[in-house]
Amino acid sequence: MNVIKENTRQTIIDISIKLFAQSGYANVSVRDIAKEVGIKPASLYYHFDNKQTLYLASIKESFSLKASVIAEVLNRQEPAELKLKHYVYKLTELASEDEPFCRLMQREMLDGDEQRLKYLAEKVFQEQFDAVGDLVKEIDPQCDPHMSVISILSLVLYHMETRPFQMFLSGYKKEHNQVDFIAEHVFKLLMNGLPESK
Repeated sequence: MNVIKENTRQTIIDISIKLFAQSGYANVSVRDIAKEVGIKPASLYYHFDNKQTLYLASIKESFSLKASVIAEVLNRQEPAELKLKHYVYKLTELASEDEPFCRLMQREMLDGDEQRLKYLAEKVFQEQFDAVGDLVKEIDPQCDPHMSVISILSLVLYHMETRPFQMFLSGYKKEHNQVDFIAEHVFKLLMNGLPESK
């Protein structure tokens, strides 16, 4: 694929992520995306078969950059507890930096399209999910790795999702929205729930 075509494809994905995050899958048309990119809808179909293919490619692309960074953390040669701490910090940092991706995932959960969710689980998230599951199992062989990983993701991502709302609740402090503060808080909660490895 030549550079111009590759750049057009990347531009389509970048704009699609933004539009899908703002309005959701159902409320964004191929025509909307093509207009924003500055091409005709027929040109968009040169790069993607249909809207769903484009949508899934957009999520996969958005996540793949994060996945490679997180994979580096999970592949470090260090004690399991320290690796978990670094994972929580990196996940918090990445979630904080990429609001469109977080919003895209929120919308996807709310839409609940089983076919898309199955694809995302199997083709996008499974490998990292399993790696984190293995890590928590190393720390606590008695834990349920599935529930533990879901809890980690929930703790981190919900903090990101509720940041605009938190300031109106009692006890709020500015540091509650800082990446390091959130990550340290989440890690301490996790380690209170997971026994230290022997």
